[in-house]
Amino acid sequence: MGIFSSIYRGIKGLFTDEHGVVSSKRFVGIMCATILCVTMYHNSFSTVDVAPSPVLVDAVALLAFSSLGLSSVDKFTSNRKKIKNSIKQEE
Repeated sequence: MGIFSSIYRGIKGLFTDEHGVVSSKRFVGIMCATILCVTMYHNSFSTVDVAPSPVLVDAVALLAFSSLGLSSVDKFTSNRKKIKNSIKQEE
């Protein structure tokens, strides 16, 4: 039973931010990246006529990378705000 709870905590940790709140940007980014990987894997075994549009694949990739990038930027800006607030409190 302990292994399932550790797997659950690990998966939950992927979707939560540094405050423990579920992040929609992380959820969208991880889901887009997963769907993109599954689509690319499926296309490696299919013919060219059933392949998705290259523009659509690029759009999903851009959405995944920008969602995950924005969640990273939020993490660093929140740390910077904490530092500024602690400096103001010391003064």
